[in-house]
Amino acid sequence: MSETVERHEFGAEVGRLLDLVVHALYSDREIFLRELVANAADATDRRRFEALTGGAPALPEGAAVRIVPDKPARTITISDPGIGMSKAEMAENLGTIARSGTRAFTQSLADAKPGDRPSLIGQFGVGFYSAFMVAERVEVTSRRAGAEEAWRWSSEGRGDYTLAPAERAEPGTDIVLHIKADAEEFLEPIRLRTVIRKWADHITIPITVAEDGVDEPANEGTALWRKPKSEITEESYAEFYRHLGHNFDKPWATLHWTAEGAVDFTALLFIPGMKPFQPVEGERDSRLRLHVRRMFITDEAQLLPSWLRFVQGVVDTEDLPLNVSREMLQATPVLARIRKAVTNRVLGELKTRAKDAEDYAKFWENFGSVLKEGLWEGGEHKDLAPLLRFRSSAVEGWTSLADYVSRMKDGQEAIYVLSGESPEALAKSPQLEGFRARGVEVLLLSDQIDAFWPERMERFEEKPIRSITQGSVDLSGIKSDDGALPEAADVATLLPLLKEALGTEVSEVRTTDRLVDSAVVLAAPEHGPDLHMQRLLQRAGRGFGAGLPVLEINPRHPLIRGLAARAETGEALADTAGLLLDLARVQDGDSPRDPAQFARRVAEALAGGMN
Repeated sequence: MSETVERHEFGAEVGRLLDLVVHALYSDREIFLRELVANAADATDRRRFEALTGGAPALPEGAAVRIVPDKPARTITISDPGIGMSKAEMAENLGTIARSGTRAFTQSLADAKPGDRPSLIGQFGVGFYSAFMVAERVEVTSRRAGAEEAWRWSSEGRGDYTLAPAERAEPGTDIVLHIKADAEEFLEPIRLRTVIRKWADHITIPITVAEDGVDEPANEGTALWRKPKSEITEESYAEFYRHLGHNFDKPWATLHWTAEGAVDFTALLFIPGMKPFQPVEGERDSRLRLHVRRMFITDEAQLLPSWLRFVQGVVDTEDLPLNVSREMLQATPVLARIRKAVTNRVLGELKTRAKDAEDYAKFWENFGSVLKEGLWEGGEHKDLAPLLRFRSSAVEGWTSLADYVSRMKDGQEAIYVLSGESPEALAKSPQLEGFRARGVEVLLLSDQIDAFWPERMERFEEKPIRSITQGSVDLSGIKSDDGALPEAADVATLLPLLKEALGTEVSEVRTTDRLVDSAVVLAAPEHGPDLHMQRLLQRAGRGFGAGLPVLEINPRHPLIRGLAARAETGEALADTAGLLLDLARVQDGDSPRDPAQFARRVAEALAGGMN
């Protein structure tokens, strides 16, 4: 065998391309290990396949990908017992940027039976060069299975490489990375194991990392989602769920299926049994893990819409075309079909589980507020409506829109809702008095998203959804359950006096039949945000354009009857008008316009009543 070292130029414009790989193609340096392990796994699978067809010797017992960090020498060696490479293959696969041996091999399997094909990860022939992100020099020693000679490829990633004869006792490949000074963190065994656990935990070939002369397992090696459901116990599902999301509870629902047809994929998803602890508001993106042929690719593929972000799990496909970095996904119809199929499957599971009211209530209390975001964010998802649950002014526990409609009173034309801070506070609101007197049910909405979605959904089963604080609500067509109400006072003189006294602080003063025990209440104009939305906008410093409130008075209340009589005598009511407006604001959970002045007026009114 000749000892001559051959020097070759790379088969591409390497200066610019290698700089792209090292500095732009990957966002995280640790990706290099995923790429090299993926190549090692592919090579091992190829040898296993060729051994079945008689084209290569069988894999040795206990075959594994070994990673050996050497801190004193500042090297990392990645060894595999795979198919190996001949001199020509090293020149072709390593000496030509973006020439993928895996892709060529995959194309050669066109006539092989699907069940006999190995599941190969690499596709683009550039992943190997990610090694130069952490290495100042890379050496590859490889011996092709079935051949006697071995060859060593070496390069500093600048523009050329060398090929020289070498020695290797068994078929396979050793990659030696001479680590850069600023990448010494990767010489720590624990760091390497962490990277493997993150990116390659479910590759079926064992991966070990050497520490103190002992090869320690670094991957679990079992893709649970690839197993038949009949072979998986509930305990195994629960263990994987806890491992996946670092959870401590049991999943409320487990979805495991394989889709075949327009696109093939396997999914194992979990709906948590409890709301995860978040000390601050978390991000709103779905974090389902996308795997391609068991190799973790990303958890940023947005496989579910944000309003299903509580779902955890894995989607694994053979069909997805990736771009060269594997981190960023191409815009592809395949991914869109996977997203649609996964979303529909989750919604189908929720609709099935919703038939058990007690069980579904557990889910709703944890994630109902998130699910309702879908009504606002996706107009095509109005089929979410059957999944919604609400607190109500008329029944205990949770109720659905369909159940609400079934209880609507004769003459009731709309689904009425009231938004606020909490169901307990809403249940005591004077806004409900007239509705309760007539037996009209009102849904009590207390999540922040409740201020938004009714505007987008608009109606359910042809019944409009109306906030009872927005515009004028006419309940005159619905008979009171309490019999005849007290006679209303004539307030024709009082109304313009109150409006004149309040000036531009209200848009209108009018009578209402929504009150029974209270004298006044606030309402929002017919068009624009309701009262709760106005308060949210004001807190955010965006209260402009909300419109002035409407002051509604109860003409049957003793206070209003007395004021109407005083108005007929021409008595000035400016201070009283301001007190009524502040009273209405306080009842709605807002502050008086001038708390100190309001306190003085109340004190004066009380003192006057004692005389």
